[in-house]
Amino acid sequence: MKRILVLYGVLMAALIGLLKYLDYRFLVRDFSWEGYVGIISVIFTLFGIWLGIKWAKPNQPLAIKNEESLNSDLKVLDLADSGLSEREYEVLQLMAKGLSNQEIADQLHISLNTVKTHTSNLYSKLDVRRRTQAVQKAKELGLLL
Repeated sequence: MKRILVLYGVLMAALIGLLKYLDYRFLVRDFSWEGYVGIISVIFTLFGIWLGIKWAKPNQPLAIKNEESLNSDLKVLDLADSGLSEREYEVLQLMAKGLSNQEIADQLHISLNTVKTHTSNLYSKLDVRRRTQAVQKAKELGLLL
């Protein structure tokens, strides 16, 4: 964000410098001061619109990531039958890879408390008490490979 603001400021300074140079060299007779202000306004308005469109792109929907095709009907049915949400399933997959709660939070861009909540929900839905039991039970149910 800071980089974009600095770039924006440098661009504004460069354009004003260019217009001042052109003011003294060529365009003294062609434009009034209001014309220069209008040119700068149009340039920065267009730049602002472009930047707004770039930042306002909708986020891609979260997809369940697995080594094999999770888009198959069988895997989707297994997930629905188990009662797990997509996010709980993602947490379960990362648990199976041996990641800590903090590492899971960092990878999924969620808070540590949210990971703990998902973990607690996983334990209750799978009827287990530990991470290793959760992973083992998920493998037995065919949720993990």
